[in-house]
Amino acid sequence: MWYPEWPLRRPGASQDEPGQAIGADGRVEAVNAAAFAGGIRRGMRRGEAEGICPLVVTIERDQSAEMIAFEPVVAAIEDLIPNVEVVEPGLVFVPVAGAVGYYGGEDPLVERVVKEIDRVSGPGFRIGLAEGPFAAKHASAAAMGDPPVYLVDDDEAFLASLDIATAGREEHVETFRWLGITTLGELARFPRSAVVARFGAVGLDAHQLASGRDRVLNPRDLPVDLTVAERFSPPLEDLEQAAFVARSMAGRLVEALASFGAAPFRIAVEAEAADGTVRSRTWLSADPLDDLAIADRVRWQLRAWIDGVGVGIRGGLTALRIEPAHLSGMGRQLALGEDARAASETHRAFSETQVIVGRDELLQAHPQGGREPGERVAWHRWGEEPVTRRDPEAPWPGRVPGPSPALVPPAPQPFHIEWDGGMPTRVRLGSRWVTVRSWAGPWRRVGRWWKGEGAADQYQIVTSAGAFLCEVRGGETWLTGIYD
Repeated sequence: MWYPEWPLRRPGASQDEPGQAIGADGRVEAVNAAAFAGGIRRGMRRGEAEGICPLVVTIERDQSAEMIAFEPVVAAIEDLIPNVEVVEPGLVFVPVAGAVGYYGGEDPLVERVVKEIDRVSGPGFRIGLAEGPFAAKHASAAAMGDPPVYLVDDDEAFLASLDIATAGREEHVETFRWLGITTLGELARFPRSAVVARFGAVGLDAHQLASGRDRVLNPRDLPVDLTVAERFSPPLEDLEQAAFVARSMAGRLVEALASFGAAPFRIAVEAEAADGTVRSRTWLSADPLDDLAIADRVRWQLRAWIDGVGVGIRGGLTALRIEPAHLSGMGRQLALGEDARAASETHRAFSETQVIVGRDELLQAHPQGGREPGERVAWHRWGEEPVTRRDPEAPWPGRVPGPSPALVPPAPQPFHIEWDGGMPTRVRLGSRWVTVRSWAGPWRRVGRWWKGEGAADQYQIVTSAGAFLCEVRGGETWLTGIYD
């Protein structure tokens, strides 16, 4: 269930005039009908939107305040269907498989849900029913009528006509379009291996979604319970105190998970009031949650319970519990003797850097199969599961034995060597010649004929100034790697 305009349901937000809500990245995340009529669309930059519609009233998103108003909606749904998962204020995923049978079908179930949430929030919601969350979210966007409900019979068939922009980041979408792929259906018809070979983990995610299968997270179980909990005596009545404790708990949780190379995609927040009342809520994310993201969600939820009307905690907070769920190997396994705290701080620093420079600008290397040194490394976004495109253990004729060079130039560079009877004797580095101390090779490499390459002989050469990997092809010598 989705409320497209929920961020605008706040004091100070314009109802009659054009209004928009801006996220932390400076892009439009919600518009009202007047702003939409003025040409503003979700995803636009703030400056672009204000240029199109100068009279638009802009507010910054405040998800903590939004959650106060959204909590009664979530609670009303949870009274009918358990295990509601909040993605953000205004968007929830609800597993309805069991509830459909209990209420006698999809139509009676929808009727009950609509009656309850209409009573609590009024109009503005859209409901999408599908097998997977991705299809359900887009079904809700397409929902029309009274009530606005869209039922998907076949996820892949429904998604096939959607624009390719729904499956990827902006820069990759442009590449898809350049390749003639304009819809999810066209992407789904491509072999998955070909998409992964060209786009890596990003391509795998997009192809999975386009095929009607939500992102594969490789869930894992840990041998210990890593739930973090605190009890308070006297009870905490101040939100800022509770939020400070939540930040500390989130840090401990992420630190413990990092020692197992794991990260959560779901967290369950449980709070106990002084009167014995226990409240719980599950939060879901499409990306692994770090300590900052966990702390934010706990703070939003606590504010909804503490400051909310008729839904919250009375008499103060006596206990707080955070339980990780749906773990995936997105963290990093610590090396022997490595400090877990230092690893956690490194994780936090990388997360902050990624927010600043963008997810595609912070990459990790992962080994894969190949003949050339540059081919034997695959790059993936930091914090995501690596995608191995080629088996490292497969036979690769002509591959130079290890170790691999520390530096591989983007393209082979001219390299001058003096030879004596087929043996390298001197190497020219800049303006001086350096004597060869030792060498190994040649390793015969068959050229990639489809690129017009001929065969080449590869050599490892050691000098007093360093060690080099080179190849001799067509009577010329080329530098292909530098050893550390």
